[in-house]
Amino acid sequence: MIPAGRPTAAAAGDLPTGTGHAPCHHGELLQGVFLDGDGRRCAGLVTLPMAGPGSSAEFLRRPGTEPGALTVRPAGRTKAARAAALAVAHCAERTGQPPCGGELRLTGDVPVGLGMGSSTSDVIATVRAVADSYGRRLAPDTIARLAVRAELASDPLMLDARPALFAQREGRVLEVLGPALPPLVVVGCALGGGAPVDTLSLPVRPPAETADDDVRAYERLRTLLRRAVATGDVPLLGEVATASAWRGRQALGHPEFDALTSIARRAGAVGVQIAHSGSVAGVLFDPAAPGLRYRVRSCLRALDSHGIPATRTFTTSTSTSTKEIPDGPARGGGRRPAGPDTSRRPARLPAL
Repeated sequence: MIPAGRPTAAAAGDLPTGTGHAPCHHGELLQGVFLDGDGRRCAGLVTLPMAGPGSSAEFLRRPGTEPGALTVRPAGRTKAARAAALAVAHCAERTGQPPCGGELRLTGDVPVGLGMGSSTSDVIATVRAVADSYGRRLAPDTIARLAVRAELASDPLMLDARPALFAQREGRVLEVLGPALPPLVVVGCALGGGAPVDTLSLPVRPPAETADDDVRAYERLRTLLRRAVATGDVPLLGEVATASAWRGRQALGHPEFDALTSIARRAGAVGVQIAHSGSVAGVLFDPAAPGLRYRVRSCLRALDSHGIPATRTFTTSTSTSTKEIPDGPARGGGRRPAGPDTSRRPARLPAL
């Protein structure tokens, strides 16, 4: 029986402890149904990375306890709990140890229900923390498989900032589009007044039921996005994101969508993007465009006049992708204490 309270510092210091972190994202640039290398239809998406908010996890492993003896703080993070159990089983098998229980502590500031990958961020941070407690680092494809098993569909946050078309229900990359997205300035906002979206209530159409014309349209957008990434064509990227957002709003029914696209056009933006499973959205600007500050300010004023709350203005990273990590022992690492429990924010993002 695991004590309900946290162990003393001395006791905790005698137990293997691991830490992990995962970022969030700002909705999607493209989402739809695509063809894989074998011509099979797959649901897929390309997310818009965002630095800043994320989830951190600390896992205190208790060798000799039952595998199901897992406690999670804050309570209620059921997906993270499943991820911890799956990661323990995976790492125990790889290291030749019996699976065991432990204590998982999560902290983070990713708002829930806006379509920013809050649950996936928790899950990936958890998997990384469990692996770290075993002295291992897991490859992105391994993390992806565990994440999908834990929450049925996963965002590609284990890939960090690499733009990739990701099959979210299968946990695999359909295509890496390039090392990095073209630089963007994003004026974030929240549609629907920032009310959280219940993703479980959204209609899910199996890929096999998607019309042939729709699949061809998604494949065309995929080709255009590949070209935009390869050539650094920001206006073309904006065109793809807007077309994908227009298709996505049909399921979400955002009444402000027409106003958002009109604001973007008048402010000289290259397009808009939305979360296809939430209320977060963004107006996309080319950072090299003349009069950028004026354009952003006019966009913010227009959003305010239409009652669309602005959230966060940020730039996408222009750094190259992170290096692939194979499954195996970690090269190093240390322990760091987890911070105090942080409740999830229901809507508003932290502002820059």
